[in-house]
Amino acid sequence: MRPVPPLLLLALLAVDAGNILPGAAGVENRGQKVWAREGSSTLLPCYLSPRKRGKSRKQLSDRTSVLWKRHGASAPQELHVVLEVEYTGLRKTALPMRPRVSVLDSALRNGNFSLRINPVRSDDAGLYEAQVTYNTEVRSCQVELGVVTVTLNPPRPVVENEPLLLSCNSSHRASLVETCWFHNGRPVLNSGTFCSLHGALYILRPTMSDSGSWHCQLRYADNEIVSATHSLQILGFDGPTNPVVYAAAGSAVDLPCTLNYLPSAFGIHVVKAHWSHFAGGHLQNWSILQNQSNRSFPLHLPMVGPVDAGRYCCAVAVGNKMLSRDVTLAVITVTPGIQGPVSEGSHLLLTCSLTHPQGHEHFQWKHLSSASAGKKLTVATSHNLKDSRVQTGPTLEIPQVSQKDVGIWECSVYGPEGRLGSVEYGLQITGAQVSSPPTIFSGQVTFGLMLTLFFLLMVCVLALGLQKRVRLPASFPALERIDAVTVPKEVEENQKQTIQQTEC
Repeated sequence: MRPVPPLLLLALLAVDAGNILPGAAGVENRGQKVWAREGSSTLLPCYLSPRKRGKSRKQLSDRTSVLWKRHGASAPQELHVVLEVEYTGLRKTALPMRPRVSVLDSALRNGNFSLRINPVRSDDAGLYEAQVTYNTEVRSCQVELGVVTVTLNPPRPVVENEPLLLSCNSSHRASLVETCWFHNGRPVLNSGTFCSLHGALYILRPTMSDSGSWHCQLRYADNEIVSATHSLQILGFDGPTNPVVYAAAGSAVDLPCTLNYLPSAFGIHVVKAHWSHFAGGHLQNWSILQNQSNRSFPLHLPMVGPVDAGRYCCAVAVGNKMLSRDVTLAVITVTPGIQGPVSEGSHLLLTCSLTHPQGHEHFQWKHLSSASAGKKLTVATSHNLKDSRVQTGPTLEIPQVSQKDVGIWECSVYGPEGRLGSVEYGLQITGAQVSSPPTIFSGQVTFGLMLTLFFLLMVCVLALGLQKRVRLPASFPALERIDAVTVPKEVEENQKQTIQQTEC
């Protein structure tokens, strides 16, 4: 019988399915072996060889069909239909793998008969065979699918501080010799945090830093090396582990409680948060309900004081998992050494205090406004203070209070990360007008002004007397002119007598 030249050749492909590395050696007389991670997408290759494609650029005939089958696990001679595509376009898919398997219609005409499986399940492992009918010829190719499984216990979502077990297994039948784990490309060694045993990795208290790429590598007795990569997401809170919020007494504050992922990323649609605070022998509770579009659950306190300071607990229920975090509220207050009105010249001490200090805070005083000077920001220095240096301690000392000290004083709390919070204190002096300049009518000015007015009054009186004495003699010519014109002689005699009496 004359041998028939093969039309289909099985090409060995380097398939990267879900970051799975191919095996070091294929199974004898079974063509190619492809490794895939459970839950990922993989491709079982079967296509017309490039050499055959190079001789003819034409597409294959319309009368081309492909039938994918799978060998039984217990009885390899038994074949089970996976997917059949007839030349008419009719498709038949086995119920257990529907709708996870497919081939591209456009690829069939170009000689690509590869089978796509998405997502891969652990029981998909086994030997697959494709039978391609081209005109009157039938050719086949075989691909063995190996599945690597990475499991989490407990399953997603993984929450911080909850013990986690990572397991890595494969469908390879040889004896397992060694398991190696890598986190973000670095080998993981046994320590107080990680423990590797029989292919499993135990993480005692997962933290946000444990998120990222986890890679397991399995080495078997027949030198087969199988590996898989899993992207680990740990659900927790944004920000530092135990945050401290600094607030001024009498101000409003929002205590943070924010998840690092949206709950919808884990299929959670409704999330409940619960706040609690124990103070004065009583337990205070607040409940907050949010939908899947939000991951922040802050607690708003409209006005805080020293009695509100302390530790608050935020507990968030995500599905059947519970996450909790403590938030400390530290209240900043200013206590004056003089209770009540402050008079000018007094010796004043202002003490800035902080509830629940962490041990790394320091204080600094600033004069934000002054009544007598138009300065907007003045650092407290020694022009009127006891010390010649910038005041950086919790206590501000003013030896003699004056108009320059009136206004707003600010006490700021600083830490290694910068400014943490501040509180303001308004200093007023008894009887002083803070917002208007001092009046010019002081006692000395008033006395001088009264003396000046008295002197001017005396000058006016003397001037009027002299003016009257000078103007009377000047009236004689006028009287003579009047007599010459209209005055009778007896009237003239009377006027002369009156003038003589006046001169005497």
